[in-house]
Amino acid sequence: ATEKKNTVELNSLLTFKNKSLNLKFLINNKTIQSVFSPPKSPTSKREMAPPVTERWCFALILLFLSLFVQSSTAIYCGAEDCYALLGVEQDANASDIKRSYYKLSLQHHPDKNPDPESKKLFVKIATAYEILKDNETRAQYDYAIEHPEEVFYNTAQYYRAKYGHKSDPRAVLVGLLVVLSAFQYLNNVARYNEALATVKRTPAYKNRLKALELERTGGVTNKKKGPKQIDQKLQEELSNELDLQIKGAEKPSVWDLLGVRFILLPYTIIKLLVWYTSWVWRYKIKKAPYSWEDASYLTRRSIGVPLDAWTNLDEYKKEDLVHKRLWEKQNLDNYFAEMRKESKRRR
Repeated sequence: ATEKKNTVELNSLLTFKNKSLNLKFLINNKTIQSVFSPPKSPTSKREMAPPVTERWCFALILLFLSLFVQSSTAIYCGAEDCYALLGVEQDANASDIKRSYYKLSLQHHPDKNPDPESKKLFVKIATAYEILKDNETRAQYDYAIEHPEEVFYNTAQYYRAKYGHKSDPRAVLVGLLVVLSAFQYLNNVARYNEALATVKRTPAYKNRLKALELERTGGVTNKKKGPKQIDQKLQEELSNELDLQIKGAEKPSVWDLLGVRFILLPYTIIKLLVWYTSWVWRYKIKKAPYSWEDASYLTRRSIGVPLDAWTNLDEYKKEDLVHKRLWEKQNLDNYFAEMRKESKRRR
């Protein structure tokens, strides 16, 4: 049997009215509406979390945070005080800090002192010196000492100063695009599968699938088998023959991802500039008549019809709209006036 392709267009806006889902789609350019009742959400008090459970969850969250969030000063020199490690006061100047560091390095540097404990102490001293020798990190450390309650702010300031200037903005941008594109693709796949499952539950889709089955088998069915006992393999083959194009939940494509569009942005801009230059030269300067494709573009842009909806229109309707020259303001106003009169007449 020849493959039958039927366009199923799902309205992107699924509205809930009277706790029912009104689903509109097109099969063979005929609008069919089907109503589904979604499962009722539980509202009984027994299914709600009791206050005791909520308090326990809150306590567990606090316990989890206490395990991973350190104090404001611990992220700098651990449990030690950076000033105490260098043997200076908090108001010491830069020269005093530098002098104390070199003095301690002569005592505890691994090349001067092979003692393992001295080596560990030198690592702490070097860390304290790296923090206090820089005016910015020292100011942040002093702020953390004075405001230990601002844990998250002090932690963010520390990591920004430590890794912010070392991060390549290009690498950050690439990583951000990769993460956003991954989430975008997963979201598109989930939306498409959900919309596809919704369409396949409609009576219109099942009837079309049954018609294809009868056409494939020559109108012969096994009466001993019920409707739920249809060959699963045959049903999958017939389902694949139906070309499902769901508006609002199109089949995921890598070309629609944010990262791919960003990479192709220069090409897109150049292509747009070439198209615009050609348009100005052909129609603004040379005053040439519009081609069919360009006239169609102007028509659907004037009346606000998307490209996919314009493609689904029959050729007679397209020709009628294009010949009206709706890109001219007077013609467009007359067209909308006629549409309003027609709408009132049908009421």
